[in-house]
Amino acid sequence: MEPNADFQQDALSCVLDWQRLDVSWVGDQVTLQHGVPRHLLTPPWQVLVLGDGSTTRHLQLLTGESISVDVIDMSLIGMHADRAPDLIQAVPGPRLRRQVWLKTMSGQRLAYATSWWEASHVDEYLRNRSIPIWSSLANLRMELYRDIREAFLGDSEALEVAFGCPGPFWGRYYLFWHDGKPLTLIYEVFSSCLESYLGVSSPGLLDL
Repeated sequence: MEPNADFQQDALSCVLDWQRLDVSWVGDQVTLQHGVPRHLLTPPWQVLVLGDGSTTRHLQLLTGESISVDVIDMSLIGMHADRAPDLIQAVPGPRLRRQVWLKTMSGQRLAYATSWWEASHVDEYLRNRSIPIWSSLANLRMELYRDIREAFLGDSEALEVAFGCPGPFWGRYYLFWHDGKPLTLIYEVFSSCLESYLGVSSPGLLDL
């Protein structure tokens, strides 16, 4: 199945159009087996950043509001690396990149996410592009495994403006697996405004 014509764009024109953090700390899979050091990330934030459940469900429970998805980009990138994590090679190409804000119904942006999909199959999994990925896949009764590969702390001036709060920000990237095959690579960044629900994320940074 070919992606919708509305989203067919020149691949090379959109390679720089997503927001990647300038990272100051990175934890790989081995490190994350034991969690992020607590002076860098408090237990409530560890549950959010390292949890393998639905991001939108966690945000809904935290805020008491429904979480909506604002799709800001659906771009064909072909076989371009797209400045994505090297793990993008696990997703068959040609690929399509999707960018969204996760926000409350009152309009507060809580998270930013970029995901990469095999372009020829994306319409099978994202039939309703305005709902969260997890909801789309749950509606299809798909069994999924969230394989978190890296968590990180970093800065982004663009995200500071978009979130309306200062960084640094915590993020992660992971693969969704289905039937033993990688389905999509997802890069997520959480707004520091979530500290109003979870408390300070990185107490060690206050001493620097």
